[in-house]
Amino acid sequence: MKDLLDPDMERARAEAAAAPLDNLNVAVRERFATDTMWPWFERLRAEDPVHWCDTGDFIPHWSISRYKDIMAVDSDFRTFSSAEGITLQTPESLDFAQNRRKSKNSFIAMDPPEHDVQRKAVSPAVAPPNLKRLEPILRERAVELLESLPIGEEFDWVDRVSKEFVSMTLATLFDFPFEDRRMLTYWSDIFTNVPGHGPVTSWDQKLEETNRCFDAFTGLWNQRVNSAEPGFDLVSMLANNPATRHMDQAEFHGNVTLLVIGGNDTTRNTLSGSVYALHKNPDQFEKLRANPALIPSMVSETIRWQTPLAHMARVATRDVEMHGRTIRKGDWVVMWYVSGNRDTDHFEDPDAYVIDRPNVRNHVSFGFGIHRCVGNRLAELQLRILWEEMLQRFPRIEVVGEPERTFSCFVKGYETLPVVIPGRL
Repeated sequence: MKDLLDPDMERARAEAAAAPLDNLNVAVRERFATDTMWPWFERLRAEDPVHWCDTGDFIPHWSISRYKDIMAVDSDFRTFSSAEGITLQTPESLDFAQNRRKSKNSFIAMDPPEHDVQRKAVSPAVAPPNLKRLEPILRERAVELLESLPIGEEFDWVDRVSKEFVSMTLATLFDFPFEDRRMLTYWSDIFTNVPGHGPVTSWDQKLEETNRCFDAFTGLWNQRVNSAEPGFDLVSMLANNPATRHMDQAEFHGNVTLLVIGGNDTTRNTLSGSVYALHKNPDQFEKLRANPALIPSMVSETIRWQTPLAHMARVATRDVEMHGRTIRKGDWVVMWYVSGNRDTDHFEDPDAYVIDRPNVRNHVSFGFGIHRCVGNRLAELQLRILWEEMLQRFPRIEVVGEPERTFSCFVKGYETLPVVIPGRL
């Protein structure tokens, strides 16, 4: 979060305070890109925690901003369905979805029982027994990556470390050609960006690259379906599980989209966020250096503080009352995880970054209920491994300029983060 005395933040506070409540809109990408959205969420939590918005770039929707209300919506899949989609849409993105290849939902955008069947098929890949098998592989790659970093020379942490380590892990999980691993983070950016931002230049180019990704994964499916000895990768699990092997191609592509984005953004942006947060809070970095056993707690605090996916969306299946408001059947409902993680009713001094916070694991970044992030343990494992190895090598990592943040109110992340490592231990 920006310094409270930062001129941009002061302007944001004044604008948020002066805005008519009926027209207040928190779904503004520019504010996320400048990290100035916080006062707008503070006002919603205080004055209108179930807020109707029909202005701005996105389709009309309800904004849910308090921790307890987010938990209630996320836990009630019967009233708040994922089947229509899980992210806030613009008219243009809805049109893009209709005009691209026929596509069906991934399991995160399904309700039971279909959701349960497909989630069960891929869960073993990120369950504790397989994570134990993966840990030495991930640690070996982390060591190799960290040893390759320049000393005393500025470089982009996002590109050299966050993207690279995540692409290594994703390539392993998919058994994707390792030499092409950076295509996985590239395609994640294709999925989540709008034209003019990230690698997306136009809706036509976005469609072309989306289809290129799907073609690559269809090739992997065709290689592995009915294999005499199925691998333990995510594609093999879906292709050979009796409950999912007959899913149509469009449904498989929906799951590819979910797994590529989900496997990329949480770890990548939390890793970058941890370097940025610990630089901004040197007392917390010294606390971590003095007690490396705090690494798991620091990881959880960063996931809360960063909130790498700012929201998830649902559609109401019936009329329901919340805080005196009537959410109508068919209305879009947006759970702002980024706001719930800064709710003073649940977290003491939530804007502060405190790596030994008592309720550090109670963040909403992974969601609740049946849609809680299936890969949350893997994300935490990657972050723990990297920080264990980093603390053994680098006395400090200096951020030498402000990051370029993602132009999105869904992915809350970093495009660049300039750093210098002054020396090795």
